[in-house]
Amino acid sequence: SSLPEKKVIFKGLTANKEDMNKLMLTPQIHYPLPGGSALITFEEAKVAQRIIEMREHTVELSYGELEELDQCRMRVQAVPMELPLPSALEIRLTPSQRSILLSALPSLDITREALLDKLELFFSKKKNGGSEVESREFLEDSDQVVITFTQDGVAEPLIEKGHIQVPIGKGKYKVKISPCMSGDISNLQLQPSRCPRTVLLLGIPDVLSEDSMRDALEIHFQKASRGGGEVDALAYVPAGRTGLAVFVEDMG
Repeated sequence: SSLPEKKVIFKGLTANKEDMNKLMLTPQIHYPLPGGSALITFEEAKVAQRIIEMREHTVELSYGELEELDQCRMRVQAVPMELPLPSALEIRLTPSQRSILLSALPSLDITREALLDKLELFFSKKKNGGSEVESREFLEDSDQVVITFTQDGVAEPLIEKGHIQVPIGKGKYKVKISPCMSGDISNLQLQPSRCPRTVLLLGIPDVLSEDSMRDALEIHFQKASRGGGEVDALAYVPAGRTGLAVFVEDMG
């Protein structure tokens, strides 16, 4: 992507060369959960470790939903929650032969679709250095636009210009033109990483409603007398169903 130009002055700190040119990844992992399981995240990592070391837990159920018994117990297994995280990543960048990236777009009182229409109309004309436009789109979560032409050889001369004046409505606006890069992962290595505060519970029978089972698990595992502690989050998937848990970076 290309950022809008802005004049700046240096008032910061220097860094080692070895620390530069590193790709920072923000993990967001989607992990399938089987039926009869639960994920429980504690406020403290030492509580999760204690629960895992105990391995098997007997949870009391007494919610009046069971027909034959007013109270019964179930046994569940506590295991570590391990996720595959990248340990090495190589990305091969390739400039597009038919696309350009537009940035520094003006903030106007028109819809995004209307702005795309005006940009397509401008860049489809040969007198502006353009050609027939195949597609136009805003980059996701961005104010930058990708214009793709139907022919080769159109993008490069526009990129060499760097900027171009685009008439929109009654005004003209200077828009920055940059190469549009696509990236392919050429090498990816994964290694298991344990979630320090999260525990996976297995073997949960389908004997209570979803809300009641979630309450029973949280009540049990937040009691210090049973090795537990304060619960930060809990997700339960009943038997016969599947779930999808989303893991993000632990900022706590």
